[in-house]
Amino acid sequence: MPIEILMPALSPTMTEGNLAKWNVKEGDKIKSGQVIAEIETDKATMEVEAVDAGTIGKIMITAGTENVKVNTLIALLLEDGEDKGALDSYAPKAVASVSAPVSGDRDKAADKKEAAAAPVATTPATNNQQPATSSSRTFASPLAKRIAADSGVPIAQVPGSGPHGRVVKADVEAFIASGGARGGVVRRNPVETTAIANNNMRKVIARRLTESKQTVPHFYLNLDIELDRLLDLRKQLNDAAEHAAKKQGKDVKPAYKLSVNDLVIKATAMAMKDVPAANASWTDAAILQYNNVDISVAVAIDGGLITPIVKNADQKDVVKISGEMKDLAARAKAGKLQPEEFQGGGFSISNLGMYGISHFAAIVNPPQGCILAVGAGAEKVVVKNGAMVVANVMTVTLSVDHRVVDGAVGAEFLQAFKRYIEAPALLLV
Repeated sequence: MPIEILMPALSPTMTEGNLAKWNVKEGDKIKSGQVIAEIETDKATMEVEAVDAGTIGKIMITAGTENVKVNTLIALLLEDGEDKGALDSYAPKAVASVSAPVSGDRDKAADKKEAAAAPVATTPATNNQQPATSSSRTFASPLAKRIAADSGVPIAQVPGSGPHGRVVKADVEAFIASGGARGGVVRRNPVETTAIANNNMRKVIARRLTESKQTVPHFYLNLDIELDRLLDLRKQLNDAAEHAAKKQGKDVKPAYKLSVNDLVIKATAMAMKDVPAANASWTDAAILQYNNVDISVAVAIDGGLITPIVKNADQKDVVKISGEMKDLAARAKAGKLQPEEFQGGGFSISNLGMYGISHFAAIVNPPQGCILAVGAGAEKVVVKNGAMVVANVMTVTLSVDHRVVDGAVGAEFLQAFKRYIEAPALLLV
């Protein structure tokens, strides 16, 4: 009896994925543990290994199919000794479930179906490219009518290219692009758009952030922090690594190169350890306070955002954090992270300072209770001991779920964070 290969659940939260690629074809013999396909989840592209050995009898879901539900039958595997005849009488236990066509394909199909079923005018137009006259009924597909109404285009003015002058979706879009506009006013500068299909990651980001803003009562705390001592310590440590590498030979690379973000992660971890009430999540039954200091760090990747986790960050030195963060970021951009490397975490950091953003407010990532937005450092005039001096200052903003963390706890966390940034030697002990 053929063995069913089902769409796997590659993470605890996965409900569907895109079947990006088949690494085998029908008739190929495979071994247990062999990579047979690549599945795109909301965060990464992951390899699928065969559980059983045999011959690929039939591929049920083609490569490139989107939104395939978990446990959908994607292929049938013939056991040793079975031939393809076993497939003829086989009744699948799992029913294939694939996504509906994308909107553009669905619209084209609707236009074709509607055009075929359209009532025929008693007096066919002599030229089906001419717009219907005001005294005659305009035949148009429901989709074409809806697009025209949304754009303020009189449907009677649109030349129809369908059977007997019927107006279809493409006709309305061409009319709008050539100058048709709301209220019949000609657009002197027609607006052109490019449709970029939403991948799974974009859909999940949209859903989760909408959920966050609708359900999480946010409040925000801002604080200015001086960076001069931190920048000086970073320079000393990086110079020491370069000096040690040069002593070993001209082709030897430094053992590490610390970024400001590496030190920010360490300072956040130490502040969380000092103020554990900020390391928590909300549930209706109880506030869950985490024992581990696991920090999610936002990384921009092609098509979206992912938050790899530096686990037990309070127990790691800055060099370890730096190396781990570089590895996580590189694999995130390549789509090679494992689910456990980006799912979870008790606290998030989003750093846009590297892009020159002075300050911003991030959105809490449920079920976490806090996210720290880090802005760029810049020279500012500050007052010290009654005198004006220039200092490098950065602004950080703590976004907080008020159900979990109160204002005083948030302020206490920021003060602890500031202490570690302005006295960075504390990060090394």
